[in-house]
Amino acid sequence: MLSFSTDDVAPRDRFEHWREVRSRELFGVTIELPAERRAAFAGSFRAKKLGTAVVSEIVASSYIVRRTEADIARVAGNSLCLGMQVRGPGRLDTGAGRSEPIANGDMIINHSDLPYGATPGTNGGFHFRMLKIPVSDELTLGRSISDLTAARPMDGSKVLRPLRALLDALTSDKRAADPRDIVHIARLGLAARGRLAESLPEVRSAIRAGLRYLALDIMADQYHQIDLTPALVARSLGLSVRHLHLLFEDADNTFSRTLALMRCEEARRMLVARPDLTVAQVAYATGFESLATFYRVFRSVYGMAPGDARQLS
Repeated sequence: MLSFSTDDVAPRDRFEHWREVRSRELFGVTIELPAERRAAFAGSFRAKKLGTAVVSEIVASSYIVRRTEADIARVAGNSLCLGMQVRGPGRLDTGAGRSEPIANGDMIINHSDLPYGATPGTNGGFHFRMLKIPVSDELTLGRSISDLTAARPMDGSKVLRPLRALLDALTSDKRAADPRDIVHIARLGLAARGRLAESLPEVRSAIRAGLRYLALDIMADQYHQIDLTPALVARSLGLSVRHLHLLFEDADNTFSRTLALMRCEEARRMLVARPDLTVAQVAYATGFESLATFYRVFRSVYGMAPGDARQLS
């Protein structure tokens, strides 16, 4: 994990440090900020490896950023970049008159070694997440993407929903990310930009991976409900129950086992954190339909009874 913040730099030096040491040498971009606003500049950055990819996150004061030909020559990457403008609207310019607005929540997909410029729409700062994936023929299914300029995905693509779900899962701390999904999100990103056909088996597999994360989000929010069934989750996603179960075929666990693990994890936490609650109260609070089922499932997961787990804390 790489992380740094301007909090560790003297206020008068913060923007210069961010511009010369961080942006120019590490990010490979050129940034600009009016002199009168530099004294109030602040920023933080963190990055970590995820399989072959790098996940990064920037939260900083607003500034103009450009990736020039000189920046590319100095810090080349040959990578597919998938970004999320979490906060901080602005405008993206890729040259030759190509410019488009970027709103909060918009995705940006591009090859790393092409020029672009971004101008903030406000002075309220920004929050940006990015997944940078080294390019290979296997990853892109032999398609060249060296001309993939920065732009939002195409509107109306059926890969957008699973793509967003995967990007959120891989770039946020909401749950442990699976490095195997790096290939999936790359192919969804290329499909969203029209470089891969949505009908390709590899893209359909990636769509299932993204939809599985959406199912996991629903399950994580509603696991405590006794009536949380596959039919309910499938209906929330606009899928058939059969299709829902297919989403978990490539996962480590089935839908039912995944839900049971979620419930048991929370039950074990509650057993320790809430000694005032009986075992039965914990069981029903975490979505188990009966005490007998709770004991059976909890023992299958942890190899002990719920009461034993409480005593071990």
